[in-house]
Amino acid sequence: MTSQHTIAVLGLGRMGEAVATRLTAQGMHVVGWTRSGRGAGRASGAFDTTGDPNQAVAKADLVLLALFDGPACRQVLDTVQDSLRADTVVVNLSTVGPAEASELARRLGLAYIHAPVLGSVPAVTAGALRLLTAADPSTFDPARPVLEALGTVRHVDDPASAAALKLIANSGLAGSVLALRDSLQQADALGLSRTQALDILELGHLGGLVTRKRSFLDSEPAADTTVTTADFPTNSTTDSTADFTVEALSKDMNLLAAASDTPLRCVSGLVDTPGGPAADIAMAATAPAVADTVLAPLRAYIRGHATGDPGHFRAAFLPTAHIEGVRAGVFVSWPLDEYLALFHGRPAPDEPIRSRRIDTVDVHGSVATATMTLRHGADTFTDVFLLVRADDRWRIANKAYHRHPPRS
Repeated sequence: MTSQHTIAVLGLGRMGEAVATRLTAQGMHVVGWTRSGRGAGRASGAFDTTGDPNQAVAKADLVLLALFDGPACRQVLDTVQDSLRADTVVVNLSTVGPAEASELARRLGLAYIHAPVLGSVPAVTAGALRLLTAADPSTFDPARPVLEALGTVRHVDDPASAAALKLIANSGLAGSVLALRDSLQQADALGLSRTQALDILELGHLGGLVTRKRSFLDSEPAADTTVTTADFPTNSTTDSTADFTVEALSKDMNLLAAASDTPLRCVSGLVDTPGGPAADIAMAATAPAVADTVLAPLRAYIRGHATGDPGHFRAAFLPTAHIEGVRAGVFVSWPLDEYLALFHGRPAPDEPIRSRRIDTVDVHGSVATATMTLRHGADTFTDVFLLVRADDRWRIANKAYHRHPPRS
């Protein structure tokens, strides 16, 4: 495809505008349209725009979709369907679910190329995107120069696989962001400065992410660990420079969880990001640690085991709590008083070599879940807690436990 051909870019968000600008800089004629109507009827400075999507596609040899999700793709295609020329090829750069990609491919047939991209705005600008492209060879060849102007093409067997692989790639990104958050929270707890921590993390496996997102990560955390996301107002400057927003990544992770029907922890991990859904994904790594008020009953529970004092357990649990598990091959469900009868106000003889560790805490408004590992001599237990906030105080509502077989 040469410069005299017209390319329509439908969707001029961060990515769409960057794509249109990049292709124009490569000598191609681009007409852009966005649902918001921004720039309608004028040149953007780099490419032409129109307020009518039908006008944008009427003379286009290639139509690029750079839209937020599957419903947006369907809506826009419904609008322009009658204006598409018989020989026009539609390339979908959007991130959608596998079933949505298959549906769009069935709808458009050989005229459809599914090409979700790996990379954000800087990669578009540099022509360094990686495109996961599913297309019939006869359809792909005319579009090759345009796609290769954006980056490197990786061929995938079918649209559903291309869509699924894009979601898997983004799940790795989400996991990296949350791993970075864990590291920064641990560094905060150890009293290390944010600069020190980031300098070292930049040398390790998360280095690429830290380097790319350093401008979002440099601020020191709030001193009070009891703050909530309300203490982090949306930063308009941050929002305007976000390469990939929390909202977009959360959408992708919800698509992945729905498609796989498999639990995906990073979906909930992105909730309550400082700066809100329009913030860059790096802001998810700056979320404050779990508040001390949530940890208080878990720490009281640990003190109960360390001292054998039932009073610590009473401070940790609601009076209605039950403790459940399998003991000597029999399922037990103890009310709190029956459980406390196991403790006699003194530490276990081998207490100096026992250990307890809080592994996870996930807060969901007024409820939370937590897990803990207890190593008591030859026995190792996993405790799972349900916590609730009542009367402005967190307490353990129930505990279930698993006793692991002794290690040989």
